[in-house]
Amino acid sequence: MQPDHVRIFDTTLRDGEQSPGATMTSSEKLEVAKTLSRLGVDVIEAGFAAASPDDLRAVKTIAEAVGVTGVEGRPVPEPPTICSLARAHKPDIDKAAEAIAPAKHGRIHTFIATSPIHREHKLRMTKDQVLAVIGEMVSYARSFCKDVEFSPEDAGRTEMDFMYDALQAAIEAGASTLNIPDTVGYTIPAEFGERIAMIRENVPGIENAVISVHCHNDLGLAVANSLSAVQNGARQVEVAVNGIGERAGNASLEEVVMALYVRGDLYGIGTQIDTTQLTRASRLVSKVTGMVVQPNKAIVGANAFAHEAGIHQDGMLKHEETYEIMRPETVGAGKTQLVLGKHSGRHAFANRLAELGYPVSGDGLDKAFARFKKLADKKKLITDADLLALVSDELYQPKEFWRLDAIQVGCGTGMPTATVKLTGPDGQTQTAAEVGTGPVDAVYKAIQSLVHVPCTLLEYTVQSVTEGIDALGEVSVRVSPHEGEAPPDKINPQYEHSRARVFHGHGAHTDVIVASAKAYLAAINRILALREGTQDDSKAAGSAA
Repeated sequence: MQPDHVRIFDTTLRDGEQSPGATMTSSEKLEVAKTLSRLGVDVIEAGFAAASPDDLRAVKTIAEAVGVTGVEGRPVPEPPTICSLARAHKPDIDKAAEAIAPAKHGRIHTFIATSPIHREHKLRMTKDQVLAVIGEMVSYARSFCKDVEFSPEDAGRTEMDFMYDALQAAIEAGASTLNIPDTVGYTIPAEFGERIAMIRENVPGIENAVISVHCHNDLGLAVANSLSAVQNGARQVEVAVNGIGERAGNASLEEVVMALYVRGDLYGIGTQIDTTQLTRASRLVSKVTGMVVQPNKAIVGANAFAHEAGIHQDGMLKHEETYEIMRPETVGAGKTQLVLGKHSGRHAFANRLAELGYPVSGDGLDKAFARFKKLADKKKLITDADLLALVSDELYQPKEFWRLDAIQVGCGTGMPTATVKLTGPDGQTQTAAEVGTGPVDAVYKAIQSLVHVPCTLLEYTVQSVTEGIDALGEVSVRVSPHEGEAPPDKINPQYEHSRARVFHGHGAHTDVIVASAKAYLAAINRILALREGTQDDSKAAGSAA
């Protein structure tokens, strides 16, 4: 039986986390999962349980915390389905089954490649061998879970006749959802939509399964391909918040949802998503992954509802619909800014944060309010963007093994120098001074002389949160531990893999040198958290298809 709405299958925590540098702590994953539940997402692909013990624990934690009753504020009564990806391989399926077991609605999503290039060069298997594996592994997954999804990887480049055979084998083995992934973003909308229509016409038993699609954005067509599939009968779309994912990313959740919402006259079917939560979800995922949303991003970008041209402004003043096809309130993007300054009280500050989607109380409010007061002494006007940067910088930092206490730099045409004072894991304060090619280089060398976590700076980005000479600056960095670093005794086994990973850090301050130091220390602390096996102690608590 086909659902009466388009199911939203979110893969932010699985495919999205595969983006370089987007690795999240377990507590950050849980916070994202709770937000997805409040959105009304139908299925949360919480991870790839067989990838590592930590991935298995994260999926299981989400199944226990979100998959049993959902969370407060969820727009639909049933909790989301919690899904784990698994290769068509018994050990993978065993791990997936273990991870999703606590959920009220659990799903195993298994896959195997079907395209000629994958069969010949990656799998080195014949068509008959692939079909045999599909039948055996889908049936094996079905023995653990009644909800099984099957994906023929690289479906966009698979021969249609063989595609029919693969999907029929999956249906006969017990798959209830058939996902058609454009794994490398190769197809175009008319072509992809036609494939979905042909599958509906030529696969026996397809009426007993839900057709899903998972489109990648290598040609910038992931959303368009997904919508074309919906027009041709697909009733599940696999997406990620902000469109993050492998290479150029996945279809963007917010864009697919709002296209179906705004153009309901064309598609005739919608989703169960609470659209007013979209902006909040976008901001959360951006902060915990360190992946900045470009200002012109559709739906959730900073400029999505900004109008500068005189003609546009004139039209908006006369009637909002002249240049806006949706209201900012519909996607949770508040239009009005509350002016806050150094004379504002705690209540007004907390109220505005709650309106922006960041309800803070207790010790968290005290710390955020103290930082707000310091910022207000330096800036005449505190904007919503300043508040979001401030509270996000406070809430979504990793455990502080090392904390920045003070910093002093000297720069110019001579020798840039920096002196930093840090408090270490033992609570002792240490000071170091270094010379660098510039003030930021000197700061980072001074930090390294104290923390002794050798790593390579891969990316350094600084941007102004607001306009003006007193603007709050945000710095994002990506670093990679040195491959030659010898891990200490009693090391977390997962750290062995961290040296091939990328870690991000984020810092915000009116002084970009201070913001740079905070961002670098945040990345160092993430490395140390994984190395020490304490990656769950984040402040944020509370390739397949």
